[in-house]
Amino acid sequence: MYKLSFILVGLLIITNLPAQDVQQLRETARSFQKQGDYDNAILVLNKAAGIEPLNPDVQKELGLVYYVSRQYQKAIEVMKPLADRADADEQTFQVTALIYRGQQNFKEADRTYKAALKKFPKSGMLYAEYGDLLESKDPGLSKGIQLWEKGIEIDPEYPNNYYYATKYYLNSATDMWGLLYGEIFVNLESFTGRTTEIKHLLLEGYKKIYAFGLLTAKGKSPFEDGMLETLRKQTSLTGNGITTEILTAMRTRFVLDWNTTMSKKYPFKLFELHRQLLQEGLFDSYNQWLFGSVENISIYQAWTTAHSTEYAAFNKYQRNRLFKVPEGQYYNK
Repeated sequence: MYKLSFILVGLLIITNLPAQDVQQLRETARSFQKQGDYDNAILVLNKAAGIEPLNPDVQKELGLVYYVSRQYQKAIEVMKPLADRADADEQTFQVTALIYRGQQNFKEADRTYKAALKKFPKSGMLYAEYGDLLESKDPGLSKGIQLWEKGIEIDPEYPNNYYYATKYYLNSATDMWGLLYGEIFVNLESFTGRTTEIKHLLLEGYKKIYAFGLLTAKGKSPFEDGMLETLRKQTSLTGNGITTEILTAMRTRFVLDWNTTMSKKYPFKLFELHRQLLQEGLFDSYNQWLFGSVENISIYQAWTTAHSTEYAAFNKYQRNRLFKVPEGQYYNK
């Protein structure tokens, strides 16, 4: 009864709006969505669709609300015609594929992603989500990582490919590229729950590469060989274990060494950031934020209190800068 009265209120709102005000209807629907009231959002969007049946933005919003409310069949009835249109955009393909995944219709989801990438071959978002589909459908076949790597190469500023690739590399067999991609990810997406998740993986990843002698393999490229060799030089510092303080010392030496031997031949945005932080006296704070915040919260809080001025300067720097990865710095091939 309560839900029915809520829907009736929504209908009254609709009938009192000017018939031509589709934008206002969409805003009303979004307000209902924020409240988790998908029934009223659908009512409002259907009203808007009745006024402008050829408006693809209204249809996309309607399809998305059907999707989040798990009404997959209705959602696909709305989205499939949009995805078949010549002017279908990336988001249309994305939502359509997600609906098929919700239905466990992996064949149609696969077809949709392939069609989308044929039309948008430089979409990092599509590579990320298609890779996630393949990895969840056939785990262990390494199909997903191929797409995430391609997404990193062609769209280096999109964070999700780094996120998925980091988890793949650091959860399966600790790999240098997992360390690089994970740190790039937390600089692209610095203040979310996923940031904390990846920080934990990075700390454990550094422990594993030294504890299990994972730096002895030959790299796939001169860049990777240089990275491994420079990391090997820091092994003598690990005798008392891997802590935030030890990592800070190791990584400081790494940056100085890399800047001398490899940086001109292989410019790399992450290492350029490290060098800049060192020059500005903020590298200790950065490593505390990166590793200390997940290693031991009490020690981390004590450090930030004891170094409050330095840490405040780092926080200001971090919130005011934009970390952008340029094209042409892809070396994992």
